[in-house]
Amino acid sequence: MAIKLPGLIDVHVHLREPGATHKEDFSSGTAAALAGGVTTVLAMPNTQPPLVDAAAFQMALDAAEQKARCDYGIFLGANLNNAAELPALATQSAGLKFYLDATFGPLLLDDIGAWREHFEHWPRHMPIVAHAEMQTLAALLFVAGLYERPVHIAHVSRKEEIRLIRTAKEKGQLVTCEVAPHHLFLSTDDLPAPNGRGAGGEGRMSVRPRLATPTDQQALWDNLDVIDCFATDHAPHTLEEKDSETPPPGFPGLETALPLLLTAVHAGRLTLDDIVARMHINPRRIFNLPEQPETWVEIDPAAEYEIRAANHFTRCAWTPYEGWPVRGRVRRVVLRGQEVFKDGKILAKPGYGINVRMA
Repeated sequence: MAIKLPGLIDVHVHLREPGATHKEDFSSGTAAALAGGVTTVLAMPNTQPPLVDAAAFQMALDAAEQKARCDYGIFLGANLNNAAELPALATQSAGLKFYLDATFGPLLLDDIGAWREHFEHWPRHMPIVAHAEMQTLAALLFVAGLYERPVHIAHVSRKEEIRLIRTAKEKGQLVTCEVAPHHLFLSTDDLPAPNGRGAGGEGRMSVRPRLATPTDQQALWDNLDVIDCFATDHAPHTLEEKDSETPPPGFPGLETALPLLLTAVHAGRLTLDDIVARMHINPRRIFNLPEQPETWVEIDPAAEYEIRAANHFTRCAWTPYEGWPVRGRVRRVVLRGQEVFKDGKILAKPGYGINVRMA
């Protein structure tokens, strides 16, 4: 029996445009989103060039307007010198992204003075999202608390991080967080031997934050009530890049997140309400997103199949879950009254998606 879910929201995706469209662009990435039951994506700013000024941001906005098949928002990137410049662009953006730990490119924000400048300048009603791990997370929570500013923590992966966020919430701090499916379903046990039981190239399992231990993984499941969002951190790279001597970190995830989560529902680890809360209700609240009228996802919760990259729309053409048995398939997606996906076919044309900040 088919079940309807509201259109899902993925608050953390990398669509690689501008600058790296050989592995994804707004057309292919939003096609992958619709195939995964996602009707709104929020795209990250670590592109080439990074979205740290008006000119680069406009490049991304123009590309999305022409190509996006689902609705979207685009983050601005904080750097050491742009705190005063970005507020003029804030209302057009999904929010502001802090990169406070290891990242590629010029976006590493490793000066607490710069954090303070951004907290002082960025409009209070607009979201701030941070890549902040372990001790950096503790420092960020301290500084954000001084300014009484809400912060959303991206891709939490470790036991001490989720415990720290729990304590901060219990103390009344304005903090929310997300967890990526790959940190719920993969761990260091899945790394290639001899480090783990997994097979395949080590580079293919490179991701940031790195895959954590089974103890860390279990801590995420044990603290589901602290986790506000499931977000894929969809980060596509080609197999040639992943199998190179310097593999870039990141997994594709838009088309596998919902099947993995639905399989967890079947196993009794989650409920459908858990998915709806973390991929629709909470993202709308945290990021102040508009409603999508006449929008829903129809799933077949009983469908059993194996994940195969050959059936995916992402341009990178691989998945770390190749051959995984899952239960639960997206059958149909309707976005703003228009049928945009049905039985494996993308029906939305490039440009059908709208900027959620312009809606």
